[in-house]
Amino acid sequence: MDLSINGQPRPLPEGATEPDMPLLWVLRDVLGMTGTKFGCGVSACGACTVHVDGKAVRSCVVPLSAAVGKSVRTIEALGTPGEPHVLQKAWIAHQVSQCGYCQSGMLMAAAALIEKNSNPSDADIDAAITNICRCGTYPRVREAIKTAARELRGAIPDGKTRPERLKAFRSCPLITSKDPCSSLQMLARAMAAL
Repeated sequence: MDLSINGQPRPLPEGATEPDMPLLWVLRDVLGMTGTKFGCGVSACGACTVHVDGKAVRSCVVPLSAAVGKSVRTIEALGTPGEPHVLQKAWIAHQVSQCGYCQSGMLMAAAALIEKNSNPSDADIDAAITNICRCGTYPRVREAIKTAARELRGAIPDGKTRPERLKAFRSCPLITSKDPCSSLQMLARAMAAL
């Protein structure tokens, strides 16, 4: 059996799975993709959120059989270190993460939202982002989603176009540095100066 994960066919080892095995355990335990987190196991917290055919789903309750023949996208495909997704940049700029455990699921839920709605209202965000954040970063999540949506629409407050901001972001010394001591906080300050 094969799954389509992040645009690539991923064969599943014979005998390693059952049709009713939760997709979360297939991703983490069988395929070693640990970006998707286990939080509750009952679809309540959202730490395990992935996309199946473009829809945000809680992978802890989605059986493997429901994902076969569909496109699965995980946090590992949301962006790259060299080209972060617009949401990942907004998350850093707004310093959303505290403990960070819920963030992969939160980002995947937010990505599904802004792919369908490029100008979400507070009510739209509340309806789509039902993930639990024990650190209580919800106001920052909301602002980061709005920032990312504005950037996707090209409605950037400082008047720079998206390509100009992206060029400035990529040339930032903190992004291009090989220094492992660069912190997310320093990066957020550099982005705020752009």
